Amino acid sequence: MTTTSEPTELSEPALSVRQVLTLERVLAGEPEVVAGAGQLDRPVRWVHVAEAPDVGVMLTGGEMVLTTGVLLAGDEDKQAEYIRSLHRAEASAVVLGLGRAFPAPPEVMRRAAERCGLPMVVLHRPFPFAELTEEVQCRLVRRKFAAVSLSESVRTALTALITAGAPLQSLLDEVASHSACPVVVTNLAHRVLATAGERSAVDDVLRDWERIARQAGGSEGDGWIRAELGGRGERWGQIMLCGHRGDTATGRLLADRAAEALVLHRMLGGNSAHTWEEQSAQSLLTDLVSGVVPARQLLPRARAAGLPVNRRTFVPLVVRDVEPDQLDRVLRMVGLSGLVAELADGAVAVLLSLARDQDALVLTANFAARVHSEAARTVVAAADPRTAWDDVPTGLREAQHVADAADSSAALDLPAVVRLRDVHLRGLIRLLRDDPHVQSFAERELDGLLRAADEDMLSVLRTYLATGRNKSRTAQLHHVSRPALYRRLEAIQTRLGVDLDDFEQAASVHIALLAHDAQQS
Repeated sequence: MTTTSEPTELSEPALSVRQVLTLERVLAGEPEVVAGAGQLDRPVRWVHVAEAPDVGVMLTGGEMVLTTGVLLAGDEDKQAEYIRSLHRAEASAVVLGLGRAFPAPPEVMRRAAERCGLPMVVLHRPFPFAELTEEVQCRLVRRKFAAVSLSESVRTALTALITAGAPLQSLLDEVASHSACPVVVTNLAHRVLATAGERSAVDDVLRDWERIARQAGGSEGDGWIRAELGGRGERWGQIMLCGHRGDTATGRLLADRAAEALVLHRMLGGNSAHTWEEQSAQSLLTDLVSGVVPARQLLPRARAAGLPVNRRTFVPLVVRDVEPDQLDRVLRMVGLSGLVAELADGAVAVLLSLARDQDALVLTANFAARVHSEAARTVVAAADPRTAWDDVPTGLREAQHVADAADSSAALDLPAVVRLRDVHLRGLIRLLRDDPHVQSFAERELDGLLRAADEDMLSVLRTYLATGRNKSRTAQLHHVSRPALYRRLEAIQTRLGVDLDDFEQAASVHIALLAHDAQQS
């Protein structure tokens, strides 16, 4: 795994110059920033008290240097060189205690510090440097152990989730709980694969994702912290902490630990970036179908997932007996934009996004024809095209309903694209199957056969009614002679107490049987 910045060093946690200047002990010295005010967010790795003019050779970078300047007084060249040497050593700041050597801020040192961009602070009141070093060093040590503890806590939690076979979303939820900000996983094209965090905050991030992601892509300002996902020399995505409010070092640590876990999750689970794209589409389409989340709130997620949504026509589809990757391939073959996801019942939802000037019916028919060439016995169910995003959930549920009804209509001659009008009575019964009145009607009409639990008689009755009460065809399908079929039909009529030659009674039994089958499925 690689990251966008140097790996976080747990042994070197830092405070910023600005944070040091807000400490109570420092405020007692009445600090004044006289140069480098724009660089106060520099990290302070350590505090060093030094009076030697050549202190720069003793520094390794990131130190806040405290001095009274007693060895610099009266020599402006030494004063300027002192500041330049600190700059070359990458010191974070210089703090000068005013007193005998310098009763006022030395202008030469101030100008040199301003040119170098080195924060220079003067203390107007006498101040024991030992108190400052003690305060800062103690805080740095505490931060060091806090960073180690956080690192181990995050790693342990994520490893436990991976070991337990938890899905990607569980890992991201854990990261979001530690970072207290939205977490986003993208592919290399900045398409969102997964998110975690408070829903409203995530939606705010995704609302203008394309612009925000590319704008924040080259820096880690404003709490945007990234770690790349990949291995074996190949990058395939990145994880981003969006608006992390803690210090940058902690954010980088969290991002690095999260990236390590995601790479391990992929390796152990045999997952790929493409699979994560499927999971993203599945989450979005499942939420659309369920209606639990309003469609308007899901619009940023759809846009961030790469689905064109502005001034588009949407065609909701549900396809049976085909794998999602086959439908993905068909989408690419016909050059259409859309999302593909497997639903809970094994059906596959497809949401096509078409330009307004495209013929939705023709393109849907072309898509279905390609699907049938891949899987001849599949069912492609469609709702009517929608031009409003808010109507998409209703369309997906309609397509799912049509697919359910068509799937149980083996005896019907269905078109390549099945719509609500093609499933007739069977579709209505499927729609009403959970109604208590319909359930009670089915139990009452079929009571004689259901109590006997005679599946063979139910099968004969089902075929007889589905073939339009064609006895020859029913006998042929059940591989029995006509006299044997007559005896079975007589037994069925006796148990049900009906006359199947009477159209109304036969229709009543047929509707009850359709309702029973719909409930069983």
